[in-house]
Amino acid sequence: MAYETIRLERDGKLARVVLNRPDVMNAMNSKMMKELADVLEELKEDRSVQVVILKGEGRAFSAGGDIKEMIDPENPMDLSVVMKDVSRLAIALYTLPQITIASVHGAAAGLGFSMVLACDVIIAEKSAKLAMNFIGIGLVPDGGGHFFLKERIGVPKAKQMIWAGDVMPAEQAAGWGLVDEVAKDGTAHKESEGMAQKLLSTPISAMIASKGILHTSRLEELRSVLELETDAQQAMRETADHKEGIKAFVEKRKPAFTGQ
Repeated sequence: MAYETIRLERDGKLARVVLNRPDVMNAMNSKMMKELADVLEELKEDRSVQVVILKGEGRAFSAGGDIKEMIDPENPMDLSVVMKDVSRLAIALYTLPQITIASVHGAAAGLGFSMVLACDVIIAEKSAKLAMNFIGIGLVPDGGGHFFLKERIGVPKAKQMIWAGDVMPAEQAAGWGLVDEVAKDGTAHKESEGMAQKLLSTPISAMIASKGILHTSRLEELRSVLELETDAQQAMRETADHKEGIKAFVEKRKPAFTGQ
C-alpha cells in the first residue's frame, strides 16, 4: 500500500514506520492518523516482522495534532472520523505481535506522545521534549494517552502530568519512568537500530508471547478508555476554553481560561 504522510520500510524481520511530514514537524493531520492506523493494522497481520521502530523524519518525532487543520474553515477536521482512526491506531499499536521501539528526537507532544508511550521500549535523545500538553488548548489526551500514562506511572502521577501539561526534557521523563533510555543527541535512531538487532538475536518469540499475554488482559480497558476519550474530546471541542486555547495558540499569546 502506498502512503502519503508516512513511510513503511521493511528490512527482513525489522520494520520501520516513519512519520513523514517534516515541514510541519510531523504534525498529525487526518490523513496521517488514518495512514498510521492502516499501516499498523497491516503490520499486525505480518508475522514475518518481529520488531517495529517508530520514528519521525526531520526535526522531530511529532508535534502532535495538526492545529491548522483543526481550525481550517474551508476543510475542517471531521472529529468523528478522526477519533475512530485514532482509536484504531492505539488498539493496533498496543496489540502488535512485534516488539515496538519509539525513537524520539525533537518534540513528541500530544498524540505523538501517546503513540510513544504505547511502545514497548522508548529511546529519547537528551534534547528531546516530551509533553502531554492537550490541556493547553482545553482538550483531554487521546490515542489512549490516559491508559498508557497510567500503565507507566499510575493514576495519581498520570493526573498530575495531564493537568500540568508540562514540557519535559528526556532525562526528566526518564526520571518519571516515561523513557527507558536517554541517548546522546543525534543518536536515537542508531541506538534504536542497535536495540532492534539485539532483540532479534534473543528468543524474541517468547518475548512477543509474554507481551501478548500482558496486553490482551488489558485490552478491554484500553477500548473503554478510548471510548471515554472520544466522548470527552467531542465535548471539550465545544467549550469556551478550547476555543480560547486555539485562538491564543494562533495569536501566539497566553490563553485566558475561564473554566467554561
